[in-house]
Amino acid sequence: MTPTGTPTRQAATGALTGLALGDALGFPTEFSSVPAILAKCGPWREMKLPDPAFVTDDTQMALAFARALRASTEGGSLDPERLAKETGDAYVSWYRDPENNRAPGNTCLSACAVLEHLDRPREPWQRAARMESKGCGANMRVAPIGLVPGLSQEQRAGAAQQQSALTHGHPTALAASDLTAHAVRLLADGADPAGLVGRLRSYAWENRTRYHHDWLGGLWEQAGDATPGEFIARGWDDCLAALDRLRDALSTPSPETDPCLTTGDGWIAEEALATALQCFLLFPGEPVTALRRAACTRGDSDSIACLAGAFAGAHLGPGVWPAAWAERIEYRTELLSFGALWDA
Repeated sequence: MTPTGTPTRQAATGALTGLALGDALGFPTEFSSVPAILAKCGPWREMKLPDPAFVTDDTQMALAFARALRASTEGGSLDPERLAKETGDAYVSWYRDPENNRAPGNTCLSACAVLEHLDRPREPWQRAARMESKGCGANMRVAPIGLVPGLSQEQRAGAAQQQSALTHGHPTALAASDLTAHAVRLLADGADPAGLVGRLRSYAWENRTRYHHDWLGGLWEQAGDATPGEFIARGWDDCLAALDRLRDALSTPSPETDPCLTTGDGWIAEEALATALQCFLLFPGEPVTALRRAACTRGDSDSIACLAGAFAGAHLGPGVWPAAWAERIEYRTELLSFGALWDA
Protein backbone atom coordinates (compact mmCIF):
# COMPACT_ATOMS: atom_id res chain seq x y z
CA MET A 1 0.00 0.00 0.00
CA THR A 2 1.11 3.61 -0.42
CA PRO A 3 2.37 5.19 2.81
CA THR A 4 0.71 8.42 3.91
CA GLY A 5 3.87 9.74 5.60
CA THR A 6 7.37 8.70 6.50
CA PRO A 7 7.44 5.02 7.45
CA THR A 8 8.41 4.32 11.05
CA ARG A 9 12.00 3.21 11.50
CA GLN A 10 12.13 -0.23 13.15
CA ALA A 11 8.35 -0.37 13.38
CA ALA A 12 8.34 -4.13 13.98
CA THR A 13 10.76 -3.92 16.89
CA GLY A 14 8.81 -1.02 18.34
CA ALA A 15 5.45 -2.72 17.98
CA LEU A 16 6.50 -6.11 19.35
CA THR A 17 8.29 -4.52 22.29
CA GLY A 18 5.29 -2.31 23.01
CA LEU A 19 2.94 -5.26 22.75
CA ALA A 20 4.88 -7.21 25.38
CA LEU A 21 5.37 -4.22 27.68
CA GLY A 22 1.67 -3.42 27.65
CA ASP A 23 0.87 -7.06 28.32
CA ALA A 24 3.23 -7.19 31.30
CA LEU A 25 2.00 -3.88 32.70
CA GLY A 26 -1.62 -5.01 32.49
CA PHE A 27 -1.03 -8.55 33.76
CA PRO A 28 -1.36 -7.70 37.50
CA THR A 29 -4.37 -5.42 36.97
CA GLU A 30 -6.59 -7.70 34.89
CA PHE A 31 -9.83 -8.64 36.66
CA SER A 32 -9.47 -5.65 39.07
CA SER A 33 -11.59 -2.53 39.40
CA VAL A 34 -9.98 0.86 38.89
CA PRO A 35 -10.21 1.75 42.62
CA ALA A 36 -8.50 -1.56 43.45
CA ILE A 37 -5.76 -0.89 40.88
CA LEU A 38 -5.14 2.61 42.26
CA ALA A 39 -5.00 1.25 45.81
CA LYS A 40 -2.44 -1.34 44.75
CA CYS A 41 -0.35 0.63 42.24
CA GLY A 42 -0.79 4.27 43.22
CA PRO A 43 -1.56 7.04 40.68
CA TRP A 44 -2.10 5.50 37.26
CA ARG A 45 0.27 7.92 35.54
CA GLU A 46 3.09 6.58 37.72
CA MET A 47 2.49 2.85 37.30
CA LYS A 48 5.70 0.83 37.25
CA LEU A 49 6.47 -2.24 35.19
CA PRO A 50 6.33 -5.33 37.43
CA ASP A 51 9.62 -6.99 38.36
CA PRO A 52 10.00 -9.60 36.98
CA ALA A 53 8.18 -8.41 33.85
CA PHE A 54 6.18 -11.52 32.99
CA VAL A 55 3.75 -11.48 30.07
CA THR A 56 0.50 -13.37 29.52
CA ASP A 57 -0.85 -15.67 26.84
CA ASP A 58 -1.33 -12.54 24.69
CA THR A 59 2.40 -12.23 23.99
CA GLN A 60 2.91 -15.98 23.97
CA MET A 61 0.32 -16.45 21.23
CA ALA A 62 1.58 -13.44 19.26
CA LEU A 63 4.99 -15.12 19.23
CA ALA A 64 3.40 -18.41 18.19
CA PHE A 65 1.78 -16.66 15.24
CA ALA A 66 5.07 -14.92 14.44
CA ARG A 67 6.82 -18.31 14.28
CA ALA A 68 4.14 -19.59 11.93
CA LEU A 69 4.55 -16.54 9.69
CA ARG A 70 8.31 -16.96 9.57
CA ALA A 71 8.02 -20.63 8.65
CA SER A 72 5.31 -19.91 6.06
CA THR A 73 7.28 -17.22 4.24
CA GLU A 74 10.61 -19.04 4.05
CA GLY A 75 11.39 -19.72 0.42
CA GLY A 76 8.19 -18.31 -1.05
CA SER A 77 5.17 -16.08 -0.73
CA LEU A 78 2.52 -16.43 1.95
CA ASP A 79 0.17 -19.26 1.04
CA PRO A 80 -3.20 -19.94 2.74
CA GLU A 81 -2.81 -23.70 3.04
CA ARG A 82 0.72 -23.57 4.37
CA LEU A 83 -0.07 -20.79 6.82
CA ALA A 84 -3.09 -22.67 8.20
CA LYS A 85 -0.89 -25.70 8.88
CA GLU A 86 1.97 -23.74 10.43
CA THR A 87 -0.32 -21.59 12.56
CA GLY A 88 -2.32 -24.59 13.75
CA ASP A 89 0.91 -26.37 14.69
CA ALA A 90 2.23 -23.28 16.48
CA TYR A 91 -0.97 -22.86 18.47
CA VAL A 92 -0.95 -26.52 19.49
CA SER A 93 2.69 -26.17 20.59
CA TRP A 94 1.67 -23.20 22.72
CA TYR A 95 -1.24 -25.23 24.10
CA ARG A 96 1.15 -27.98 25.23
CA ASP A 97 3.89 -25.66 26.51
CA PRO A 98 4.41 -25.82 30.30
CA GLU A 99 4.74 -22.02 30.22
CA ASN A 100 1.12 -21.79 29.08
CA ASN A 101 0.06 -21.03 32.64
CA ARG A 102 -0.95 -17.37 32.36
CA ALA A 103 -4.75 -17.70 32.59
CA PRO A 104 -5.28 -18.49 28.88
CA GLY A 105 -8.75 -18.08 27.42
CA ASN A 106 -11.15 -21.00 27.27
CA THR A 107 -11.82 -20.51 23.55
CA CYS A 108 -8.14 -20.81 22.68
CA LEU A 109 -7.75 -23.88 24.88
CA SER A 110 -10.81 -25.71 23.57
CA ALA A 111 -10.01 -24.94 19.93
CA CYS A 112 -6.39 -26.05 20.33
CA ALA A 113 -7.57 -29.29 21.91
CA VAL A 114 -9.54 -29.98 18.73
CA LEU A 115 -6.70 -28.86 16.45
CA GLU A 116 -4.32 -31.23 18.18
CA HIS A 117 -6.41 -34.27 17.32
CA LEU A 118 -7.55 -33.36 13.81
CA ASP A 119 -6.46 -35.77 11.11
CA ARG A 120 -5.13 -33.07 8.83
CA PRO A 121 -5.44 -32.58 5.90
CA ARG A 122 -8.35 -35.06 5.73
CA GLU A 123 -10.15 -33.17 8.47
CA PRO A 124 -10.21 -29.43 7.69
CA TRP A 125 -8.91 -26.98 10.27
CA GLN A 126 -12.28 -25.18 10.19
CA ARG A 127 -13.66 -27.92 12.47
CA ALA A 128 -11.65 -26.44 15.35
CA ALA A 129 -13.21 -22.99 15.08
CA ARG A 130 -15.43 -21.96 17.98
CA MET A 131 -18.10 -20.26 15.88
CA GLU A 132 -19.87 -18.65 18.81
CA SER A 133 -16.78 -16.88 20.15
CA LYS A 134 -15.76 -13.32 19.39
CA GLY A 135 -13.46 -13.04 22.39
CA CYS A 136 -10.42 -10.81 22.17
CA GLY A 137 -8.07 -13.80 22.08
CA ALA A 138 -7.86 -13.58 18.29
CA ASN A 139 -6.89 -9.94 17.84
CA MET A 140 -4.51 -9.70 20.79
CA ARG A 141 -2.09 -11.95 18.86
CA VAL A 142 -2.55 -10.69 15.28
CA ALA A 143 -0.11 -7.74 15.23
CA PRO A 144 2.76 -9.70 13.60
CA ILE A 145 0.91 -9.96 10.26
CA GLY A 146 0.73 -6.16 10.21
CA LEU A 147 4.51 -6.03 10.48
CA VAL A 148 5.62 -8.55 7.85
CA PRO A 149 6.93 -6.56 4.87
CA GLY A 150 6.05 -7.14 1.23
CA LEU A 151 2.54 -8.55 1.65
CA SER A 152 -0.44 -7.55 -0.44
CA GLN A 153 -3.54 -6.22 1.27
CA GLU A 154 -5.31 -9.47 0.32
CA GLN A 155 -2.60 -11.57 1.99
CA ARG A 156 -2.58 -9.47 5.14
CA ALA A 157 -6.35 -9.44 5.50
CA GLY A 158 -6.75 -13.11 4.66
CA ALA A 159 -4.02 -14.20 7.03
CA ALA A 160 -5.34 -12.00 9.85
CA GLN A 161 -8.80 -13.51 9.52
CA GLN A 162 -7.54 -17.05 9.10
CA GLN A 163 -5.41 -16.99 12.26
CA SER A 164 -8.51 -15.82 14.13
CA ALA A 165 -10.72 -18.50 12.63
CA LEU A 166 -8.45 -21.31 13.81
CA THR A 167 -9.84 -20.65 17.29
CA HIS A 168 -12.44 -17.83 17.19
CA GLY A 169 -14.79 -18.35 14.25
CA HIS A 170 -17.33 -15.60 14.93
CA PRO A 171 -17.31 -13.03 12.10
CA THR A 172 -16.65 -10.20 14.55
CA ALA A 173 -13.45 -11.91 15.71
CA LEU A 174 -12.37 -12.15 12.07
CA ALA A 175 -13.18 -8.53 11.25
CA ALA A 176 -11.57 -7.16 14.42
CA SER A 177 -8.38 -9.12 13.74
CA ASP A 178 -8.30 -7.74 10.20
CA LEU A 179 -8.82 -4.18 11.48
CA THR A 180 -6.13 -4.58 14.15
CA ALA A 181 -3.56 -5.77 11.61
CA HIS A 182 -4.57 -3.00 9.22
CA ALA A 183 -4.15 -0.36 11.94
CA VAL A 184 -0.67 -1.66 12.77
CA ARG A 185 0.29 -1.56 9.09
CA LEU A 186 -1.09 1.95 8.58
CA LEU A 187 0.86 3.28 11.56
CA ALA A 188 4.06 1.52 10.50
CA ASP A 189 3.65 3.09 7.06
CA GLY A 190 3.47 6.56 8.57
CA ALA A 191 -0.27 7.23 8.87
CA ASP A 192 -1.27 10.23 10.97
CA PRO A 193 -3.00 9.00 14.16
CA ALA A 194 -5.47 11.88 13.89
CA GLY A 195 -6.98 10.32 10.77
CA LEU A 196 -6.70 6.69 11.86
CA VAL A 197 -10.31 6.11 12.96
CA GLY A 198 -11.65 7.52 9.71
CA ARG A 199 -9.36 5.30 7.66
CA LEU A 200 -10.36 2.23 9.64
CA ARG A 201 -14.05 3.02 9.16
CA SER A 202 -13.49 3.40 5.40
CA TYR A 203 -11.64 0.08 5.32
CA ALA A 204 -14.48 -1.62 7.19
CA TRP A 205 -17.09 -0.28 4.77
CA GLU A 206 -15.00 -1.28 1.74
CA ASN A 207 -14.66 -4.85 3.01
CA ARG A 208 -18.04 -5.24 4.69
CA THR A 209 -19.30 -8.10 2.47
CA ARG A 210 -15.94 -9.41 1.25
CA TYR A 211 -15.35 -13.01 2.23
CA HIS A 212 -11.80 -14.37 1.77
CA HIS A 213 -12.61 -17.79 0.33
CA ASP A 214 -8.98 -18.78 -0.32
CA TRP A 215 -8.09 -18.19 3.33
CA LEU A 216 -11.29 -19.22 5.11
CA GLY A 217 -12.70 -21.98 2.91
CA GLY A 218 -16.16 -23.08 4.00
CA LEU A 219 -15.97 -21.59 7.49
CA TRP A 220 -19.08 -19.48 6.89
CA GLU A 221 -21.22 -22.60 6.33
CA GLN A 222 -20.90 -23.49 10.01
CA ALA A 223 -22.63 -20.28 11.11
CA GLY A 224 -26.05 -20.63 9.48
CA ASP A 225 -25.94 -17.46 7.37
CA ALA A 226 -27.48 -17.49 3.90
CA THR A 227 -24.32 -16.32 2.10
CA PRO A 228 -20.62 -15.71 2.87
CA GLY A 229 -21.23 -11.99 2.48
CA GLU A 230 -23.99 -11.99 5.09
CA PHE A 231 -21.77 -13.95 7.45
CA ILE A 232 -18.81 -11.56 7.35
CA ALA A 233 -21.00 -8.44 7.26
CA ARG A 234 -22.21 -9.23 10.78
CA GLY A 235 -18.63 -8.91 12.00
CA TRP A 236 -17.90 -5.68 10.18
CA ASP A 237 -21.14 -4.17 11.47
CA ASP A 238 -20.11 -4.89 15.06
CA CYS A 239 -16.72 -3.31 14.40
CA LEU A 240 -18.24 -0.25 12.73
CA ALA A 241 -20.47 0.28 15.74
CA ALA A 242 -17.42 0.04 18.02
CA LEU A 243 -15.52 2.54 15.85
CA ASP A 244 -18.48 4.91 16.07
CA ARG A 245 -18.36 4.71 19.86
CA LEU A 246 -14.62 5.36 19.70
CA ARG A 247 -15.12 8.40 17.47
CA ASP A 248 -17.69 9.78 19.92
CA ALA A 249 -15.37 9.21 22.89
CA LEU A 250 -12.48 10.99 21.18
CA SER A 251 -14.69 13.95 20.26
CA THR A 252 -14.84 14.82 23.99
CA PRO A 253 -11.67 13.20 25.35
CA SER A 254 -11.46 12.47 29.06
CA PRO A 255 -8.00 11.06 29.85
CA GLU A 256 -8.69 10.67 33.56
CA THR A 257 -11.79 8.55 32.97
CA ASP A 258 -11.62 4.78 32.54
CA PRO A 259 -11.86 4.31 28.74
CA CYS A 260 -13.84 1.12 29.26
CA LEU A 261 -16.81 3.29 30.22
CA THR A 262 -17.14 4.55 26.64
CA THR A 263 -15.74 1.84 24.36
CA GLY A 264 -16.18 -1.32 26.42
CA ASP A 265 -14.27 -3.60 28.75
CA GLY A 266 -12.33 -5.40 26.02
CA TRP A 267 -13.32 -8.99 26.70
CA ILE A 268 -14.77 -9.19 23.19
CA ALA A 269 -12.87 -8.47 20.02
CA GLU A 270 -14.38 -5.21 18.82
CA GLU A 271 -14.21 -3.68 22.30
CA ALA A 272 -10.58 -4.68 22.80
CA LEU A 273 -9.72 -2.97 19.52
CA ALA A 274 -11.74 0.19 20.22
CA THR A 275 -10.56 0.64 23.80
CA ALA A 276 -6.92 0.00 22.92
CA LEU A 277 -7.19 2.53 20.11
CA GLN A 278 -8.73 5.03 22.50
CA CYS A 279 -5.80 4.66 24.92
CA PHE A 280 -3.29 5.09 22.09
CA LEU A 281 -5.11 8.02 20.48
CA LEU A 282 -5.56 9.88 23.79
CA PHE A 283 -1.75 9.97 24.05
CA PRO A 284 -0.29 9.43 20.55
CA GLY A 285 3.00 11.07 21.49
CA GLU A 286 3.20 9.65 25.02
CA PRO A 287 3.36 5.86 24.57
CA VAL A 288 4.17 4.99 28.18
CA THR A 289 1.22 7.08 29.37
CA ALA A 290 -0.98 5.27 26.85
CA LEU A 291 0.12 1.90 28.28
CA ARG A 292 -0.51 3.05 31.82
CA ARG A 293 -3.99 4.31 30.92
CA ALA A 294 -4.73 0.96 29.25
CA ALA A 295 -3.46 -1.02 32.23
CA CYS A 296 -5.54 1.01 34.67
CA THR A 297 -8.95 -0.09 33.40
CA ARG A 298 -11.74 -2.20 34.81
CA GLY A 299 -11.70 -4.57 31.84
CA ASP A 300 -9.25 -6.91 30.09
CA SER A 301 -6.32 -4.71 31.01
CA ASP A 302 -3.49 -6.86 29.66
CA SER A 303 -5.09 -7.30 26.24
CA ILE A 304 -6.07 -3.62 25.99
CA ALA A 305 -2.55 -2.51 26.95
CA CYS A 306 -0.99 -5.14 24.70
CA LEU A 307 -2.81 -3.75 21.65
CA ALA A 308 -2.19 -0.14 22.66
CA GLY A 309 1.52 -0.93 22.89
CA ALA A 310 1.55 -2.48 19.43
CA PHE A 311 -0.11 0.62 17.96
CA ALA A 312 2.22 3.03 19.76
CA GLY A 313 5.34 1.06 18.87
CA ALA A 314 4.36 0.77 15.20
CA HIS A 315 3.83 4.54 15.16
CA LEU A 316 6.93 5.66 17.06
CA GLY A 317 9.49 2.84 16.90
CA PRO A 318 11.45 1.13 19.68
CA GLY A 319 13.31 4.18 20.97
CA VAL A 320 10.25 5.46 22.83
CA TRP A 321 10.21 2.58 25.30
CA PRO A 322 12.23 3.06 28.50
CA ALA A 323 15.40 1.01 28.25
CA ALA A 324 15.03 -0.12 31.85
CA TRP A 325 11.66 -1.61 30.90
CA ALA A 326 12.51 -3.07 27.50
CA GLU A 327 15.69 -4.75 28.73
CA ARG A 328 13.87 -6.96 31.21
CA ILE A 329 10.71 -7.91 29.38
CA GLU A 330 10.08 -11.66 29.18
CA TYR A 331 10.86 -13.24 25.76
CA ARG A 332 12.98 -10.18 24.88
CA THR A 333 15.45 -12.11 22.72
CA GLU A 334 12.76 -13.65 20.53
CA LEU A 335 10.83 -10.40 20.27
CA LEU A 336 13.96 -8.61 19.06
CA SER A 337 14.72 -11.42 16.64
CA PHE A 338 11.37 -11.04 14.89
CA GLY A 339 11.71 -7.28 14.99
CA ALA A 340 15.09 -7.44 13.26
CA LEU A 341 13.78 -9.90 10.67
CA TRP A 342 10.84 -7.73 9.62
CA ASP A 343 12.59 -4.38 10.02
CA ALA A 344 15.30 -5.50 7.62
